[in-house]
Amino acid sequence: MTRDAGRVVIVGGGLAGYSAADTLRALGHSGAITIVDPEPAAYDRPPLSKDLFRADFSLEKIAFADAAALAAKAIDARFGRAAVAVDAQARTVTLDDGDVIPADTILLATGGRPRTLPIPGGDLPQVRVLRTFADAVALRESVTAGTRVAVVGAGLIGAELASALQTAGAEVTLIDPVETPLVPAVGEHMAGHLHGMHTAKGLTTIQGLTAAFEPGEDGVDVVLDGGRRIAADLVVVGIGIVPNTELAEAAGIDVDGGVIVDARHRTSADGVYAAGDVCRRRDDEGALLRRAEHWESAQLDGQRAARDMLGQEPISDGAAWFWSDRHGIHLEATGRLTGAGQVVIRPGDHPTVFLVDDGALVGAAAIDDTMTIRAARRLIDQRIPVTAAELADPSVGLRGLLRAAR
Repeated sequence: MTRDAGRVVIVGGGLAGYSAADTLRALGHSGAITIVDPEPAAYDRPPLSKDLFRADFSLEKIAFADAAALAAKAIDARFGRAAVAVDAQARTVTLDDGDVIPADTILLATGGRPRTLPIPGGDLPQVRVLRTFADAVALRESVTAGTRVAVVGAGLIGAELASALQTAGAEVTLIDPVETPLVPAVGEHMAGHLHGMHTAKGLTTIQGLTAAFEPGEDGVDVVLDGGRRIAADLVVVGIGIVPNTELAEAAGIDVDGGVIVDARHRTSADGVYAAGDVCRRRDDEGALLRRAEHWESAQLDGQRAARDMLGQEPISDGAAWFWSDRHGIHLEATGRLTGAGQVVIRPGDHPTVFLVDDGALVGAAAIDDTMTIRAARRLIDQRIPVTAAELADPSVGLRGLLRAAR
């Protein structure tokens, strides 16, 4: 049964919000669509950590659509404006300039903000974060050849940024409290291989818990919990995000580590949906799932939310997927690579890692091998039986396993 979503106001112009607006139009929704976002455009975030030192890095290059393209789709974009209140009962969104936008359907796609370290010196001007285009521009303008940059957090964003900083000639120190970052995402073997690349490329990696930032003689000192000090000109903290749930909370919408939604992206308030990094799904058994913070999950969230707002059939969930670029290589991973199952390593210049559980593939990670990951996703989604011997053999193509199962 279809639903007339009427006037749709989307709070947040990131990937989830823009994808929802674009999908609504693609599905034939003819009602008003308004996007509200304090940023200057709806733009892609992965290039902020990967490409900020490229000569052609610009807002225009990373924007999803320019003003003409948005106008052609009859999307009213209120960029540079922040939503300060949502009235879930009256279905209105109030902006920071006092304008009140009436709606029939509201989508909260407010994303998140960088998590900060609640330690002494966290507010020093040399301590930065990277989440917005303005953050990237400020960092780019502060780094020249020889600039000493300490990156706190060696996860996906921190590792990508460290690689990009090195290409700009910075002297990079990468700090993380765990010995091998990214194990939960790609498993111990691949995580170790990736982290080892930093040292091989000349970066300094340090395991330690950051206890304080202190003004130094010529910059800022990163003080670890054991007393070790790392001198830097700049520090960038990349330790994840905090979901922007304040609007939802003030509106009386259920929140618990994110805006809670059901399988159809509906919040606890009638006519109010949520998508992207800010939302947290409750499964059919009532359990709250972890928030997904990867690019594809945000894109699919927006697309699914649009379908849900129109009462259309949902898109089925498939194996999760993400990618990362660093030191000239392209990592892709799908499914899960930790937990129950047998780890299988396919040797090569870079290893390919699989996880097999009960005779079926449940996860895979590979470097510079998109075709293998595409095939792996299909094997996972279709529950096609595989053996460890097949996966470990470089001569056995995963697409061949798919064809053999037909």
